[in-house]
Amino acid sequence: MGNHHWKKIAAVMLAAAIGIQPVYVQAKTREEIQQEREQKKSEQQGTQSQYKQSQSKVSSLEGQQDALEEEIQELDSQLVEVIASVSLMQDQISDTEKQIVKAQEDYDVAKAQEDAQYLAMKKRLRYLYEKGDTSYIEILSNASNWSGMLNQANYVEKLYEYDKQMLNRYILIKEEVAQKKNDLEDKKSDLETQKYELEEEQASMQQMIDEKKSQANDFDAQIAKAKQEAAAYKALIKQQNSELARLDEEENAIIKAEEERRKAEEAAKKAAEEKAKAEEKAAKSSDSGSSDSSSNRSSSSDSSSSSGSSSGSSSGGGLKTVPPASGSSGSDIAAYACQFVGNPYVAGGTSLTNGADCSGFIWAVYRQYGYGLPRNSAAMRSAGREVSYEAAQAGDIVCYAGHVALYLGGGRIVHASTARTGIKYGYANYKPILTIRRIVG
Repeated sequence: MGNHHWKKIAAVMLAAAIGIQPVYVQAKTREEIQQEREQKKSEQQGTQSQYKQSQSKVSSLEGQQDALEEEIQELDSQLVEVIASVSLMQDQISDTEKQIVKAQEDYDVAKAQEDAQYLAMKKRLRYLYEKGDTSYIEILSNASNWSGMLNQANYVEKLYEYDKQMLNRYILIKEEVAQKKNDLEDKKSDLETQKYELEEEQASMQQMIDEKKSQANDFDAQIAKAKQEAAAYKALIKQQNSELARLDEEENAIIKAEEERRKAEEAAKKAAEEKAKAEEKAAKSSDSGSSDSSSNRSSSSDSSSSSGSSSGSSSGGGLKTVPPASGSSGSDIAAYACQFVGNPYVAGGTSLTNGADCSGFIWAVYRQYGYGLPRNSAAMRSAGREVSYEAAQAGDIVCYAGHVALYLGGGRIVHASTARTGIKYGYANYKPILTIRRIVG
């Protein structure tokens, strides 16, 4: 019989075993699924890059906003000082204006005293030197002798000096008051100039604060937009992870179907060969008599035994048993773990052949090499030492939220996935990685 015939028989036997009509054309080939996966991975890498850029943009905008808020606070503080300085300057100007008014009053008094003293002195001198002042003449004529007259003349001289000193004093007071008033006028002018400059600075600072507050409000809008973008990229990454997981399931289903088909083909081929041998022996038996009949019975017995052996092998449920572990490297451990692909997932289980959950599978594999690991996935996140995804090697443990897998290299993993899929191959980045732990080396 041709190879095509055996494949058809195997397909019919497999379809009958699982209770469905045989299907000879599958929707997608493994190559198509792998191409689609690579495309999805490439798209996801682009999405992850955009997500990181969005997060970086949010951090940058928040940093700029914080710096801007600090500038606004500093400007507010400076503005308060400027406003206080303007108020103080106004008080000083008002006080100086009052001092100028008082100085003007003092000047007017001093000027009046000077004018009065000057008029009195000028009047006495005019009487004395032009018309003659009787008071001065009487003073001189009443002297009893020359000595008395000289004394009286000395008195007149002193009176003149007194008038002169009083006049000079009033002039000096007037000049001092005038100088004080002039100084106060200069002080007022200086204060008014400072006040004007402070008011200009106040207006400028207020404008700067208003502009920066407007920028801060704009930052709020930009940050909100960037966060929305990051959330959208995060949701897209989650969707892409789901699509990658679906492709993994489709490929694993094809792998499983191919394995089952291969087993069915081998079983059908073997059964047909045994049937042909039996028919050949039966033909010979009909020609050779009773001894051949005995031989035929023996042959039938052997055929039954062989058939029973084949049946027993087929009813093993597909469980894989392997020799004990050997070697000591992470690659040895990874290769050993791969021998159990296809075996069942059992919650709480630690049997490599009869079934294990995700942490039980890794715990049992490492146990074969003498390593004692924690029994649950959460505790495994602290086992060994952490390495980056870029530095991951075969045999490292890839930890997810509530799940663990064994890294094979090249972005591939082997893990006890679900009760439906059992122990299978997959891709390390099919969902977000929390940490990668190295136990060996």
